[in-house]
Amino acid sequence: MKILAITQARYGSTRLPAKILKEVKGKTLLEIHLYRILLSKTISKLKIATTDEEGSKFIVEIADKVRVGYHKGSVDDVLSRFYETAAPEKPDYVIRFTSDCPLIDPNVIDAIVAFAIEHPEYDYVRTQAASFPDGLDTEVMKFSALERAFNEATLKSEREHVTAYIWKNGSADGGAIFNTYNFPNPVGKYNANDYRITIDEPEDFEVIKRLIEALGFDKGWKEYIDYLLAHKDIYEINSKFSYNEGYTKSINNDSQINK
Repeated sequence: MKILAITQARYGSTRLPAKILKEVKGKTLLEIHLYRILLSKTISKLKIATTDEEGSKFIVEIADKVRVGYHKGSVDDVLSRFYETAAPEKPDYVIRFTSDCPLIDPNVIDAIVAFAIEHPEYDYVRTQAASFPDGLDTEVMKFSALERAFNEATLKSEREHVTAYIWKNGSADGGAIFNTYNFPNPVGKYNANDYRITIDEPEDFEVIKRLIEALGFDKGWKEYIDYLLAHKDIYEINSKFSYNEGYTKSINNDSQINK
């Protein structure tokens, strides 16, 4: 069985330009992100879905350094870029990550992949936002589900946010096209709106920087969260931001597109 991991990475960013190229302890956040994914025991291959922007040359340099493949595609139609990255590989399952999650956890990846394989009735399984911190987002889907979304999604928000068409039309959210499941955190409730180890804002980088300087690159997600809880001054740096603000903005400016 072929399980392809794909992470979305682009140079441009409205809120924090070149955020994934920022360095902590001599490594870019993108390198840290990639190395942590590669610790997974279940993925067959890792690729980067990047863009044709000029700045993507820096992402390609990191891809070559870490020895992972990449594909350059549309800036705005991210679903197309993601699908085109996956299609040549002919995978059974695709795992989706976003590179603004530098502390993605390989144990979480493996748990969700194992669940998806053990429950083939599901087309799509994702981390439950109500019980995982923001920054551990992991989505596992059958390639057939990704292909159907690529062929059928027509809203701008659905093309920009890759899996929106799947989970909006998934059984876990009341839909009827896909059979989907929101995977709960076995450790307990860590709502994504309350615990944040992602990087979208300058304040997020300050938190990530402090965590890595204190604990290193290789700890489990709970060690990072426990450190935040023990150091409320650091926790409060980015606590005002909420989960999935980018998608909310897309919905507010949504429109039909001509494919």
